Amino acid sequence: MLEEIRISSLGVIEFSTLELGPGLTVITGETGAGKTMIVTALGLLLGGRADSGAVRTGARTARVEGVVRVGELAAFAAAVEEAGGEVEDDRVVLARNVSAEGRSRAYVGGASVPVSALAGVAEPLVAVHGQSDQHRLLQARAQREALDRFGGAALADLLGAYTDLHARLEATERELDDVVATARERAQEADLLRFGLGEVEAVAPEPGEDVALAAEESRLGFADTLRTAAEQAREALSSDQGAPDALATTSAARALLDGVREHDPEAGELADRLAELTYLLSDLAADVASYAARIDTDPARLAAVSERRAALTGLTRKYGETIDEVLAWSERSAARLLDLDHTDERIEELRGRQAELRAELATAAQALTAARTEAAARLAEEVTAELTLLAMPHARLSVEVRQHQVDPPGPGAHGPLLVDGRWLRYTASGTDEVELLLAANTGSEPRPLGKGASGGELSRVMLALEVALAGTSPVPTFVFDEVDAGVGGTAAVEVGRRLAQLARSAQVLVVTHLPQVAAYADRHVVVEKASDGTITSSGLTVLDDAQREQELSRMLAGLAGSDTALAHARELLDVAQEARTGG
Repeated sequence: MLEEIRISSLGVIEFSTLELGPGLTVITGETGAGKTMIVTALGLLLGGRADSGAVRTGARTARVEGVVRVGELAAFAAAVEEAGGEVEDDRVVLARNVSAEGRSRAYVGGASVPVSALAGVAEPLVAVHGQSDQHRLLQARAQREALDRFGGAALADLLGAYTDLHARLEATERELDDVVATARERAQEADLLRFGLGEVEAVAPEPGEDVALAAEESRLGFADTLRTAAEQAREALSSDQGAPDALATTSAARALLDGVREHDPEAGELADRLAELTYLLSDLAADVASYAARIDTDPARLAAVSERRAALTGLTRKYGETIDEVLAWSERSAARLLDLDHTDERIEELRGRQAELRAELATAAQALTAARTEAAARLAEEVTAELTLLAMPHARLSVEVRQHQVDPPGPGAHGPLLVDGRWLRYTASGTDEVELLLAANTGSEPRPLGKGASGGELSRVMLALEVALAGTSPVPTFVFDEVDAGVGGTAAVEVGRRLAQLARSAQVLVVTHLPQVAAYADRHVVVEKASDGTITSSGLTVLDDAQREQELSRMLAGLAGSDTALAHARELLDVAQEARTGG
């Protein structure tokens, strides 16, 4: 449970520590004193949205810390360790900082974590309910979710199975719609691919063929020029006509240096190098002569190469920069054409899968409806019993689970879901519409909560519903923020009595303006506001018995020092004490 909440620089609270314990803790105070800041602080600890406007004027950062005693909360301890935090002395410190600029930082067991991680760790610990939750309870979705929570793990498993099937059906139907809608485009694409592949197949190119033919065409087109250049080069290297050539000149230079070898070793080395050059020139002249002899003028081959290159160019203009790219396109297109040519088969396959998933979804929807119907009867019975304890002895809550039947869909339309011979509208949460109906008095017809319940009745319905839900999805700590709005008199006394009963099995924190509720507290905390004329501050004080009498009398009479109110306060405390010890 939560043992302590420390708040600094949040709203009107400069610094306060709220020590909590088991049972019922009530927080009271004058309007504007800062009672709601306690709930705001808890919201920050639970990963709620940070508002820089909540930072106290003049402060740089607001900080909230919560000390949680782990006890038997093994899942909580595991979540803390998974987030990188530590459990010390069976306790974990959760913290949240909010700067005046709006930056937020979160901590779990000493480790800095994302706010989402703090929310994941802390949310299962606390259930917070305020007046906004009463309005939310009027929404159909919130009523369905409340019933599903009451249904417990068994209903949650059925809902999970249905949701999974629904997602798979949606994906299948989206793909089917896409394939059917693009059938004409796919046929056109297949024709184009088939034509292109036919062109490539007719030419039958080989890898690298375009590069090789380009080189051959260049050689054949300039055969005469190449032959003339080669013959002249061979003549310059080694002349058959007796003209000066490189080989003769090199040989002469070698002979000159060879003749003086004996006078200087360096001259001999140069002569040897010239000898090597002479051999190289001789070999080179022979190679050039051989090259010249191999060059033939072949107009027929040149024409064939040019024609082949033109055919390859026709492919590279359409399907790739090179023949290698054309061949890669051909491979990809053949695979794509195989897929396109099986469009009809794909449509039939998807329709078959759609039919299977719809049948499975209908079965899952039936099971979900049955579970919700059974849970609805139990929830109605429990909440009605709770309302009797909350001074609504003649009230009757009923939970209606119904389906919306529609006309059969047209040919080819996805439309509604066929469940047990009926075409039903369905969503990701099932085929059911859930509505809470309240008959507040004997003989009155059940009406929707938004039409059949006053503000005070709605407050008590929400409290009764939360008590019922606590039995199937328990949390260690409940926080109620003025959920008793619109309640007074005997009803207020009964609300206090029921909160005290709930506090026997859970930690309950209540922000209230009703003395009848505050009288049942195990721990009474008052938020007091003080001002020096320039700055307003609020602090938290745990009241002793005498102080509780004074605070309750203030709440009753609206002023301090009323003897009548003080006597009434003592009477309330006596009644509450008798109820706690006797019940």
